[in-house]
Amino acid sequence: MNRREFIALLGGATATWPLAARAQQPAMPVIGFLSTTSAVPFAHLVSGFRRGLQEIGYVEGRNVAIEFRWAEGQYDRVPELVADLIRRQIAVIVTTGGETSAVAAKAATTTIPIVFNTGTDPVRLGLVASLARPGGNATGVNIFTTELAEKRLGLLHDLVPAASSIVVLVNPHFAPAVANAREAEAAARAGGKGVVIFNAATESEIETAFGRMMQERSSALLVGSDPFFNSRREQIVALAARHRIPAIYEWREFVQAGGLISYGTNLVEAYRQQGIYAGRILKGEKPADLPVVQLSKFELIINLKTATALGLTIPPGVLAIADEVIE
Repeated sequence: MNRREFIALLGGATATWPLAARAQQPAMPVIGFLSTTSAVPFAHLVSGFRRGLQEIGYVEGRNVAIEFRWAEGQYDRVPELVADLIRRQIAVIVTTGGETSAVAAKAATTTIPIVFNTGTDPVRLGLVASLARPGGNATGVNIFTTELAEKRLGLLHDLVPAASSIVVLVNPHFAPAVANAREAEAAARAGGKGVVIFNAATESEIETAFGRMMQERSSALLVGSDPFFNSRREQIVALAARHRIPAIYEWREFVQAGGLISYGTNLVEAYRQQGIYAGRILKGEKPADLPVVQLSKFELIINLKTATALGLTIPPGVLAIADEVIE
């Protein structure tokens, strides 16, 4: 072999080395992120999820990939989105936007790890065997939504004690909505107040519901637990302001958008915890051994500017227990 042939051979071999090295590298794990909601209104929550992943050592695009699937409030699309993720052989399914996505994922696979967030008891939903020892392929975060209906009604009564009845806005397509409405009715009646249920599952139906509230001269509103309502918070808050209806919500995002008052857990923290659990599973831990995280801090957020616009005076006792007051 002459010198020229040797150099050509060496150059060709060198060119193949990076390809061979890449072929031997393990494939980047892929997380399937499934939500019943929309991307834009929940961007800050996804940031919380990414932060949790980063705390465990995973950065999107560097050592983990994320496949996002958004149902855009169309709950009947969730099963097909789950099936699509499963076909892509993802390492973990992260379900958000309520029970619908978690239940659909659990029904679709018993082998792929699932990290959920849910506002209803996950044991009652059949997602886990117990909170301490989930025992299957799913674990996650309990964000407590439906259980707080009585507390929210109590706060609404403190703000509008003269209201003889409470309007509850419910999305009938969201499975926990019926239970949420029942709890609200029971709590209101126990306090001597009536309850009127208004259903809305689309943007236009929300508009219609508020129109009916005006016709019936509604004086207080409880916005029921529903991820779709959260994605439409700007619309709901604007309608409540336009019709001058004092309203209480489950998430701080409503009050930050100009709503009157909210009482619930912190969604950003819930998503961060999901990111941590997804990362731990990628590192080899099993969902069966990861206890369900129960968010124990409940936040009371009040918007004083909105209260003033509605002609309301927040009782000192309520102000004293607020976690945040927006002025």
